[in-house]
Amino acid sequence: MLNRYYLFMKKQILIATIIYTLSTLLLLGIYDTLLKAKPNQTLLFIILLFLSLAFGYIFSMYILNSKFRVDSNLLNLTNEIIHELNIPISTIQANSKLLKRTLKESEKGLIRLKRIEDSTTRLQRLYAELIYNIKKEILPIEKEFFNLKSLIEERIEVMKLLKRNPFILELSSCTINADKIGFEKMFENIVTNAMKYSNKESTITIELKEYILTIKDQGVGIDEHELIKIFERYYQLDNSTYGEGIGLALVQSYCNEAKIKIQIISQKGEGTEVKLDLSKLRVITPVNITPV
Repeated sequence: MLNRYYLFMKKQILIATIIYTLSTLLLLGIYDTLLKAKPNQTLLFIILLFLSLAFGYIFSMYILNSKFRVDSNLLNLTNEIIHELNIPISTIQANSKLLKRTLKESEKGLIRLKRIEDSTTRLQRLYAELIYNIKKEILPIEKEFFNLKSLIEERIEVMKLLKRNPFILELSSCTINADKIGFEKMFENIVTNAMKYSNKESTITIELKEYILTIKDQGVGIDEHELIKIFERYYQLDNSTYGEGIGLALVQSYCNEAKIKIQIISQKGEGTEVKLDLSKLRVITPVNITPV
């Protein structure tokens, strides 16, 4: 991770140097034209170019050095914290397995143990999101290949634990290449909104067909005036509903970065349908992903 960070920072410094150098050359060209410099000044031009490159590198290092130092310290601190967090999670998991063997005939004990295991799974999820959010602030997130059908089924199983809306899944298997954790967060934000603004008994339908992912609810719906503002940060349809009002703003931000076309179709009182065009994430060449 640190090696990737150092390479990234060197690349940033190189880009800053090139930009500065090109700007300097442009100014030199304008200066040369205005003064109508004498011909055959190649040596002088080479010297000026060398000095410009050297000064540009020093200038870039001066500008970026403080950021490099702060980010490097943050990265080291983060690695230490992540390592320390992983130890108690592993300990809880190991001891849960041992307890399950000794509590085979205790129904209450197994119920309590199941709660511990569910909490551990949730803690693991938060742990993964913590790593993701920190890395995202420092380094570009690497894309990976994954089966979208499997991911959706896994996340919906977790959401079913909330014992709210029933789900209908109509999913075809497809593999995409994307920022996986970011995609999960984006998907969960959309589904959570569908649950939040729907009756608990109403069905939420999730369809995946030919790289079009559709999430449809039977909730309160959105009128035309609200649709215009729906992606604004901190905007909420209903102030009485718990939330920060940043979910759909994060959804749009991720979609813009991943080149996902998002469309929201809704009418007041008739529910909402969110369509995601994932065609630009499709995998052309075969990858080693087991189909579902």
